[in-house]
Amino acid sequence: MVKQKTDSSYDGSQIQVLEGLEPVRKRPGMYIGSTGSEGLHHLIKEIADNSVDEAIAGYGTRIDVRMLADGGITVTDDGRGIPVDKHPKTGLSTLETVLTVLHAGGKFGGGGYKVSSGLHGVGSSVVNALSSRFIAEVAKDGELYSIEFERGATKVPFKKVGKTDRKNGTSITFYPDETIFKETTEFDYQWTVDYLRHQAYLTKGAYVSVIDERTGEREAFYFEGGIQSYVKHLNIGKDVTADDVFYVEKQVEDSMVEIAVQYNETFVEMVKPFANNVLTPDGGTHLVGFRSALTRVINDYARKSGLLKEKEDNLTGDDIREGLTAVILVKLPDPQFEGQTKNKLGNPEVRRYVEQVMNEYFSYYLDENPNVAKKIVGKALLAARARKAARAARDNVIRKGALDGMSLPGKLADCSSKDPSESELYIVEGESAGGSAKSGRDSRTQAILPLRGKVLNVERARLDRMLGNAEIVNLIKALGVGISDQFDISGLRYHRIVIMTDADVDGSHISTLLLTFLFRYMKEVVDGGYVYLAKPPLYLLRAGTKKFYAYSDEEKEMIMDQLIADRKEKGTQVDGAADRNKQAGLTALQRYKGLGEMDAEQLWDTTMNPENRVLIQVKVEDAEKADAIFTKLMGDQVDLRKGFIQSRAKFVKLEELDV
Repeated sequence: MVKQKTDSSYDGSQIQVLEGLEPVRKRPGMYIGSTGSEGLHHLIKEIADNSVDEAIAGYGTRIDVRMLADGGITVTDDGRGIPVDKHPKTGLSTLETVLTVLHAGGKFGGGGYKVSSGLHGVGSSVVNALSSRFIAEVAKDGELYSIEFERGATKVPFKKVGKTDRKNGTSITFYPDETIFKETTEFDYQWTVDYLRHQAYLTKGAYVSVIDERTGEREAFYFEGGIQSYVKHLNIGKDVTADDVFYVEKQVEDSMVEIAVQYNETFVEMVKPFANNVLTPDGGTHLVGFRSALTRVINDYARKSGLLKEKEDNLTGDDIREGLTAVILVKLPDPQFEGQTKNKLGNPEVRRYVEQVMNEYFSYYLDENPNVAKKIVGKALLAARARKAARAARDNVIRKGALDGMSLPGKLADCSSKDPSESELYIVEGESAGGSAKSGRDSRTQAILPLRGKVLNVERARLDRMLGNAEIVNLIKALGVGISDQFDISGLRYHRIVIMTDADVDGSHISTLLLTFLFRYMKEVVDGGYVYLAKPPLYLLRAGTKKFYAYSDEEKEMIMDQLIADRKEKGTQVDGAADRNKQAGLTALQRYKGLGEMDAEQLWDTTMNPENRVLIQVKVEDAEKADAIFTKLMGDQVDLRKGFIQSRAKFVKLEELDV
């Protein structure tokens, strides 16, 4: 029985009330997700989104971001400017109110914005709270006003500065607080460029620029075509079914629906759904409406044009979306996102809006472009036939036990543990390395799957052909998650999947082939953080009875420098004219050409022992970029790949292999 405490001093004095911006500084993760690099860059997004909202609303045409040499960020727009009049409720200027009061802004009714990318309206005040210095300047009808803060507290009060050449607009400069962002306060130029490029695509007619004063780099974007240009960008490097892009922009009740569609000859679907310029990676009602209408319209066209016979089944959504690239952008006054992360749109009426627009205008497009329509339907029919062939192939291999979880591949040396959280699968290049790995492993937690040669390049093959490849089938079978419509991440047998290949060109190619397969057909395994690349050593250095492993040329030089220093410290005479090997007292220096050169003990010590090994976790920070790089490296466009290789040739070092 729980003993009841008799102390009754629990009263209002024990309830902590955080005022103003204190809650933000106390728990910043609640407002920006983290205080690491991702949260740091979220600050730029919060400020820039306000400028984007002005452009969406039709009041601004330009957004300029300057990455300052002293570590700050300045975001300037030519919108209406944050109001500077006295706020009726706070008694402060509206500018100060917006920057110091949570949930104060033009996004909570009152007609400030009909459409806004901000859902919670806490952006500017949160950035202010998390900045060591924050300066706001507002131009209103040729007059300039300013206010300055330090960690959310007013430092230089609101004042009218005087005349300015700018008629209207807002300029915000902020410096992230190093006491909050302890990991880093350095902004990444490429992240900023990528974010602003997306905003330019989604806000057609807006000029967006970024200047990095630290390096002198600069870029600017202006896309008159908006999301049409975005679709063309997504299809770079891919053979498109038709040069033109289907595009529609239509007002439905109080919302705007904008859709762009273009097919390509790959087997991959790439659809980007946005609501008020916010990417919703988990989709939502706008994506559901789009897919439903697309499937209906194409099946209707295929029937009435005779491309789909009366006795044939309708094309499935998967058939129709093979090779589809599309951007869906809906703008609505009251977006209902699911969760703080805004990953999914929940407004039920939006499904109807998108279906209505797609049903009407995509039907017109197919009727008016019969050649394009026939190519789209023809591609879907091929996909349907391949799907049926894949099902037959899958059923065939299942009957033989090849994809049955009860029957693991014969080449797999499984671990004894059945707990996925502690189990590891090493995918090893070659039978020789596989033998060493099997002998040297910890058999309780480490499983070994050796590969014979290079696996199939799935970028150029459908599922039916993949299931005819023994190495791919063995991998599917070992992982336990199934494939295609039978994929189930809960069946994953290992929570570390380690690709272990030689540190040479062939090894890199095999790694890329495996990553292509995992990214295209088991993306949840990659997204879950289960995939790793092993980093075997390049060198073995022996100095008497001591041995050292170096994982790079730089590390080899550091080891040799240390050996030379140790010899000098012991009083050993070091001949400066002698070669480096003799200076360091090396008795052997071996450059590994492959994993097969290591015996079981060496492979365990260097690459498999959790105490010593180096593993690189594979992460997809930008799925769009990952798609582009896989298309470039593994697709059919030879010239694109050749250009990529030539542009990076200067970074390749020629190494002397025999020492």
